[in-house]
Amino acid sequence: MAHTLLSIQVIPKTPNNEDSYAYVDRAIEVIQKSGVKYEVHPLETTMEGELEELLDVVCRMHEALVEAGSPSIISQIKIAHRPGGISMERLTEKYRP
Repeated sequence: MAHTLLSIQVIPKTPNNEDSYAYVDRAIEVIQKSGVKYEVHPLETTMEGELEELLDVVCRMHEALVEAGSPSIISQIKIAHRPGGISMERLTEKYRP
């Protein structure tokens, strides 16, 4: 069982003030390719895994956005770490249909 949940909202600045959705899509692609368990939500994406692994994904997300042309990125991150194990399902099971 994973020990960490990490939720991230990336707020990339765009080179010409264009819409940032394509950049956010690029960041989510990095998560998808990483192989970690994740869920995309309207305002953030939550990943499940080990802390070092998830922080590495965050670094790769920022690198991908810079490569895509974003001159700066702000990320809001929330981390829940539980040595005994933690999961998205366990925390939200009573709210799922």
